[in-house]
Amino acid sequence: MPTKIRLQRKGKKGQPFYHIVIADGRAPRDGKYIERIGSYNPITKPAEINIQFDRALHWLQTGAQPTDTVRAILSYKGILYKNHLDKGVKKGALTQEQADAKFDSWLKDKEAKVEGEVKNIEIAIREDKKKRLDAEKKINEERAKELAAKKASELKLEAGDDEENAEEVAEDTAPVAEEAAPVAEEAKEEPKAEVAEEPKAEEPKAEKPKEEEPKAEEKKEEAQKTEAKKEEPKKEEKKEEEKKLNSV
Repeated sequence: MPTKIRLQRKGKKGQPFYHIVIADGRAPRDGKYIERIGSYNPITKPAEINIQFDRALHWLQTGAQPTDTVRAILSYKGILYKNHLDKGVKKGALTQEQADAKFDSWLKDKEAKVEGEVKNIEIAIREDKKKRLDAEKKINEERAKELAAKKASELKLEAGDDEENAEEVAEDTAPVAEEAAPVAEEAKEEPKAEVAEEPKAEEPKAEKPKEEEPKAEEKKEEAQKTEAKKEEPKKEEKKEEEKKLNSV
């Protein structure tokens, strides 16, 4: 069997990465190979292709058969078109200058198309990101509204519970306040009675010393008079004794 230009799988599970190799047609896919001429990464956008142009063209001209995927890669890079032009030059249908001019114009057009595709891919990625961000914003706004509504309902429930508790407390305290009201009124009336009675009892006490002052003076005068009466007979006795002595 002729040699083949094929892909040899590398990379992790779910993250494929391929080598472009020249291998014997009888060899297994990931077995031994003759030469590695490039690599292919399909995960990136656009896909990343690195290939040795001259070596790929050489193997094509020597009769190597590419697989379907490798054929698409070679066509994308212009290797198949270059091989076609070289065949025309060998047959004499074209000169080498004409072939090179055609290939250069094709290459420029291809590069312009690739740049346009890259720009379109970048724009699509940006739009996709914007859409995702807008969707996330809407979801976040809806969640915020739901949370605000839940908080408002909880606050209303708490306010209703507080009002019910306040009413229950008011109902419980009302009879206690009614019972305490007459007690407070009695307590207020008792000090008023005491305060009103105290000056009446004290007024005569304050006037008594004024009435007792003349009584004390009268008692003093009476005592002086009684002493004077007691001293008069003593004086008379002394006078009589003196007279008796003088008569003797």
